[in-house]
Amino acid sequence: MSGEDQQTPGTEGEPGGDGIRGSALGTAPVPLSVLDLVTVGAGSTATAAVRTAVELARTAERRGFHRYWVAEHHSMPGVASSSPAVLLAHIAAHTDRIRLGSGGVMLPNHAPLVIAEQFGTLEAMAPGRVDLGLGRAPGTDGATAAALRRTERLHEGADEFPQQLAELTRFLDDSFPDGHPYARIHAVPGPVQATAPGGVQSPHRPPLWLLGSSGFSARLAGTLGLPFAFAHHFSAANTVPALDLYRASFRPSEVLAEPYALIGVSALAAEDEREALRQVRTGALAMIRLRTGRPGLVPSPEEAAAHHFSDIEQDFVDSWLGNVVHGTPDAVRQGLDDLAKRTGADELMITANAHTGEVRRRSYDLIADAYGLPRA
Repeated sequence: MSGEDQQTPGTEGEPGGDGIRGSALGTAPVPLSVLDLVTVGAGSTATAAVRTAVELARTAERRGFHRYWVAEHHSMPGVASSSPAVLLAHIAAHTDRIRLGSGGVMLPNHAPLVIAEQFGTLEAMAPGRVDLGLGRAPGTDGATAAALRRTERLHEGADEFPQQLAELTRFLDDSFPDGHPYARIHAVPGPVQATAPGGVQSPHRPPLWLLGSSGFSARLAGTLGLPFAFAHHFSAANTVPALDLYRASFRPSEVLAEPYALIGVSALAAEDEREALRQVRTGALAMIRLRTGRPGLVPSPEEAAAHHFSDIEQDFVDSWLGNVVHGTPDAVRQGLDDLAKRTGADELMITANAHTGEVRRRSYDLIADAYGLPRA
């Protein structure tokens, strides 16, 4: 892991020194990044999935992807990313330069102080390369969310989320005003350490991102002048309206002078078009099972090929695959180029859905090759 004095992408002294903006490499139209769901395939284990996550992060770093994010999910056997902070700490120890972050932590599931402490710790581990992406949804079903929060009332309404976000921001900045009930409470590691005798202020604080699949977080991110990440990979119909709303709502802030939006896109490349389709159909079957209350491990291509899809299921598969950029590397490159042009996204964050980690890792290498990204 790199030391504090080593320059890393997105840190001070480089283009995009705010830790948000990336640089497009090769022939890519915008910076490319990775969203890893840390999936567990049938016949495999969570241990293997975590090992794959490390391999993917190292591949992404070596090939010049800008950032690597993991997302918070719960009670899903096929997704081993229930604890983003724990995963990111492990991956930080095996990488040197790539930005690491959450896409995202589901803020209503946690006390803001806990998140500030976790990501302050991550910042101490990997200074200058940690992102804190926040979502408003539970990342699971209602019963599991209630178990996480120890309450039957789920706090994710229009009033609660901005209040939770403001509280988290004040913990990260150690900026509660005098007289506030939390004024004497400090997130550690954090800015308060600079006020102790001999204390030195860290130059970094994880930038906040708001995540969304509708207009709520788009408008809030714009109003607050924060970067915005939209989940195009499962809410494609809302992408352009949400990005338009974000840009129209944007107010310059100390964080950003202009809007900056990335979109998550599901994409998988293989040497052969038919093989790419064979692989992505596993994700479609896994999603059918999830949405019908039968979440499980990611099925193998053989299981997906043997599955008899009902008419309703086939309609879902066709719709699902219509939002997945898949095929040969050149076809995927063209699909990503078209998507960037159509949406005006400032960054594309690619998530690869397949049964095995090797297929997913190979896909990122093929996409990098198609854009002429470096081989460090």
